Amino acid sequence: METEKEKDDVEVTVVERFVEETKDTDQIPRETWSNNMEFILACVGMAVGLGNLWRFPYLCYKNGGGAFLIPFLTFLVLGGVPVFMLELGLGQYMSLSGFKTWNICPVFQGIGISNFVTVFLSNIYYIMVLAWSAYYFVISLKAVLPWSNCNNDWNTPRCTTFHKDVNTNSSVNVSLINSSVTAGQPAGSAVEFWERGVLQLTTDITDGGGIIWELALSLLAVWVMVYFCVWQGVKWTGKVVYVTAIFPYVILSVLLVRGLTLDGAMDGIVYYLKPDLSRLSDIQVWMDGGTQVFFSYAVALNEIITLGSYNKFTNNFYRDAILISCINSGTSLVGGFAVFSVLGFMAKQHNLPIEDVANAGPGLAFITYPNAVTQMPISPLWAALFFLMIILLGLDSQFVGVEAVISPIMDVFPSLMRRKYRRNLLVAAYCFLSFLLGLSMVSK
Repeated sequence: METEKEKDDVEVTVVERFVEETKDTDQIPRETWSNNMEFILACVGMAVGLGNLWRFPYLCYKNGGGAFLIPFLTFLVLGGVPVFMLELGLGQYMSLSGFKTWNICPVFQGIGISNFVTVFLSNIYYIMVLAWSAYYFVISLKAVLPWSNCNNDWNTPRCTTFHKDVNTNSSVNVSLINSSVTAGQPAGSAVEFWERGVLQLTTDITDGGGIIWELALSLLAVWVMVYFCVWQGVKWTGKVVYVTAIFPYVILSVLLVRGLTLDGAMDGIVYYLKPDLSRLSDIQVWMDGGTQVFFSYAVALNEIITLGSYNKFTNNFYRDAILISCINSGTSLVGGFAVFSVLGFMAKQHNLPIEDVANAGPGLAFITYPNAVTQMPISPLWAALFFLMIILLGLDSQFVGVEAVISPIMDVFPSLMRRKYRRNLLVAAYCFLSFLLGLSMVSK
């Protein structure tokens, strides 16, 4: 009688023969990852991004602290992981990009087309966060952080820096820390640096004011980095992810240890995780849990399918999907500790409730956290490490997005892409086009 292993081998052989017979003979031979570790790191780099660091912690404290883990884990188990596993398996089975993989059923072709358009557009705006971070990183290399004082050209008479002993009402302190304020109120130096020094916001949409050349150069620099991450194909990208996927964890660990040693850190962590089960009756909490899962796992963007398509046919993608999911969700939780330990310190420094210093999205990365590091010794070091981590977290998500655009083009026009240098030219043309489109986002 046949053993189980022999039966499995026969089944795999039959499936491989079916795939081989149904393949388009004009297709370019598919590259594969040099080893499974490169694939896992690429998936981790793609899935673990900015949302883990600035979106998940904010949603967690906003929606009941530890209680938010209930809807989050529910949608993770019932939606995020199954769809993630489906896309990995589909890409591995078809050995094609997401654009053509959905042709497995003709009625699904529109899914591949719409995903292609979505990732093309998201690549243009997502990289702006990297451009801002790169600019902040360079600025952080100075001995004195420019947002730590009001002695700069962009500052207004209402600019204010305040310290631990400042005794003003909390509403004014909140405006100093986090957000835009109305005319006549004081504005924090970090807020003015972000709005007037970096974005150079104007009072009216008709007053464009031209391109901000510092941000344009920063945008160009990160597009050049993205190009050299993907230009030689998956074999080269597999080596790049050893840096872009692993090094952010080294920096995150350093920032976490530093945060936990700050005065008031435990207050922030308790606020971050303290469960409020009454919030579970709010439908918005469940909606936030579901959107965070699908946002974090980057499903329905062709990116997972594209990464899976470079796997060997017999790769155990079930095991890989579970491992990647654990790393992704674990990073979100640990990132919350790193962020809220600093917010707890900041709240204690200024004698404010933690909810008044917590912020979401770009406000957390470019106003609240930079403001907090100015209160620490050797503040340029911690600022530079933080923004380097942001760059690396976003970089691998970005170049996987680029690969999800390039790979379908190569699959659709295989005869034009058989020579290696043509792929290099295609990647260069795409990056340059996206850079030109992105210039619309660096005007005043």
